[in-house]
Order: sequence, then structure tokens, then C-alpha cells
Amino acid sequence: MVILEPVDGTDIYLWKYLPSIPAAIIFILLFTGITSTHCWRMVKTRSWFCSAFAVGGLSRDPATGFDSFIHANRLLYSVQMIGYPARVFAHYHTDQIAPYAVQSSFILLAPVFYAASIYMVLGRLVRSVHGERFSIVRPSWMSKLFISSDVLALNVQGIGGGFTTHADTQELGKYIVIVGLFIQLVGFGFFVAAALLFHMRMRREVAKESELRPNVPWRQGLKMLYACSGLIIVRSCYRIIEYIMGLDGYLLSHEWPMYIFDAVPMWTIQVIFLVWFPDKLQPSRGDSGADGQALVEMSRGPSP
Repeated sequence: MVILEPVDGTDIYLWKYLPSIPAAIIFILLFTGITSTHCWRMVKTRSWFCSAFAVGGLSRDPATGFDSFIHANRLLYSVQMIGYPARVFAHYHTDQIAPYAVQSSFILLAPVFYAASIYMVLGRLVRSVHGERFSIVRPSWMSKLFISSDVLALNVQGIGGGFTTHADTQELGKYIVIVGLFIQLVGFGFFVAAALLFHMRMRREVAKESELRPNVPWRQGLKMLYACSGLIIVRSCYRIIEYIMGLDGYLLSHEWPMYIFDAVPMWTIQVIFLVWFPDKLQPSRGDSGADGQALVEMSRGPSP
């Protein structure tokens, strides 16, 4: 019979419960299915800029599309998909730090990549309808600005997540993670405000100006962004409350809130993105496709 065990050589328990194998397997299957469908539709419509969302990884611009698809799929099991198999392994190894750290870090950080993908979609949507003057952030800077805040949040949360795996730094790690989550929430709030302002300006002017390309499904695209944004905000608020309550709080001591307020919203985001797939948001010929490239450039750092 499997029981909770302390870390080898100590009396410290990393887990407050035994991770559920059936729950983890269900979400492994759910994320595998929805991600595979995303990849299929991305290839079918040649919407390479969506590769970042489909796999929670990185995307290149359309000029190197198929390479983007291959690169993204290599990252499929390095973000969302590693977290849940790690929970299955941790069920039998609650005394080991490695599986705890892996599942905690990857599940915690995966939504940062979803948010980055949503930023790319808004920039592409603005360019697709020639609505640059209605956006408070230039489309060429949109991905770079918001992804920069995500990269900062990603690094801060990653550092904090690492500290929480050691007993003597757990409390410090908790506060660092909270700071990272607040950075993500503030940046995302500004993004939603920018999208709402663009929406109001665009709706007011679309009937007046012929060059705005109203045939592009921009309303549908914004509805998709709002729905996904709302779920990411709900999940971020849950994580903030979880860490504020502390390591002995109810949310970290019980497994079901993590699945209800994290796993389910993240999977639902992928479903929404698939239903309202932004393959028709095609900028005019000559646009650089800088949205996806922004995340790649940031991940590589400055050129030598």
C-alpha cells in the first residue's frame, strides 16, 4: 500500500496528499488529444503562428513555418505535458524532491506560454484589419512588450518554484512565486485593457472607413481572446490565493482545487482556441509576421 513518506533522511513532507493517478491520467489524455488536434489544424491551415499556443512553446515566423511546427512539437512534452506524468510518478515517490519539483514547476509555468500566444494573436488581429491607429500599443511592439512581462513573470515564478522544494527556503519561495504571479496578472490586465480599448475604437470606426477590412472576423477573434483571458485571470487569482494561504492552507493541502481551478481552465482555453481558431487573421502581404518571432528572439537573447 502506497503511503505518504517524508523526504529521505528528514521528517519533512513535500506532499499533503497522495497525488491521484486517475486524475493525472485523465488530463494527460485530455491535453494530448486537444494539443494533437491543434497541431493538425495548424498544419492544415498553415497557421504557423499558432504553434506557440498549440504546444505552450515557441513559434517562428511564417517564412520558416514547418520548422516552427517541428520545433514546437519538441517542446510539447516539456511544458504542460510533463507536469501530469510527473504527478503519476510522484504518487509512488512522495519522498523524492525531483518529481515534486518537476510537476510543480511545469504546471505552474505553462499558462505563461498560453498568455504569450494570446498576445501574438491580438497583434496579428490588429494588423489584419489595418487597425493600427486604434491600438494604444503598436502591433510591432505588442508581442515584445507583453511577452517581456511574461518572461519576467516566468523567471520569477521559476525561481520561486525552485525554492519551494527545499524546507529551509519554502517560505521565501512562496513569496517569490506570489510576486511572479502578480507580475503576470498586472501585465495581463494591461493587455486586456488594450484589447478592450481597441475593440471600442474599432467598433466605432469600422462602418466609416473602407480600408479597415471588416470582412476579417475580428469580433470573433476578440471574443476568443476575452474568453481565454478571463480563464487565465481566474487561474492566476487561484494560484495567488493558494500561495498566500500558505503551505498548510486548504488549497495546497487538497488536490481537487488544482484540477478545478488550474487544469480545467487551461484545457478549456485550448478548446476555445480550437473552436475559434484564428487562421483567418492574415495580415496584408508585406507584414513581417513579427508576432511569433518576438518570442523566439527573446528566448535566444541578443545576437552575438
